[in-house]
Amino acid sequence: MQVGVLAVQGAFAEMEAYWRALGAETFEIRQRSDLDRGMDLLALPGGESTVQGKLMKDLGLFDPLRAKIDGGLPVFATCAGLILLAERIDDPGSRDGTRPEKWFGVLPVTVRRNAYGRQLGSFTTVGTWDGIPDTKMTFIRAPAITAVSDGVEVLSTFEGQPTSVRCRNITAFTWHPELSVR
Repeated sequence: MQVGVLAVQGAFAEMEAYWRALGAETFEIRQRSDLDRGMDLLALPGGESTVQGKLMKDLGLFDPLRAKIDGGLPVFATCAGLILLAERIDDPGSRDGTRPEKWFGVLPVTVRRNAYGRQLGSFTTVGTWDGIPDTKMTFIRAPAITAVSDGVEVLSTFEGQPTSVRCRNITAFTWHPELSVR
């Protein structure tokens, strides 16, 4: 399995290590020519969604990646990657009072950035993910999924709120599964 990992900012090294530990081959997506390689899955890591979105646009990656996602390429996204995919971003507390930009907008969920607190509020818990009990879930400045549309399967929850979802070709997490498998 070939996994292309967006490597413009964020926890891309951890994402690569996660997929290699699962037996996949990985490569970094840093420039448009990297998209010429065949991939079976696109991995969008945690980090800062606004920076990742702007860099994808500046580097000419955004539109080709959007076309691949729209074309059915499987996507695995954590934290910032979830924000990049969300149809709606509910963030009334943004610094300048404006709503943050929607990026790909292909996952029919609403997310709220930093909903579980800032960096110092990061935590780990154990829950059930996709029927697998005792799954370690690490939340780092995590967004919350505040609403899901029809067709979205909730794979895990924390305190009654969805924390990972699947819809069509996309699996997305508010937490960091890549920090649990080594």
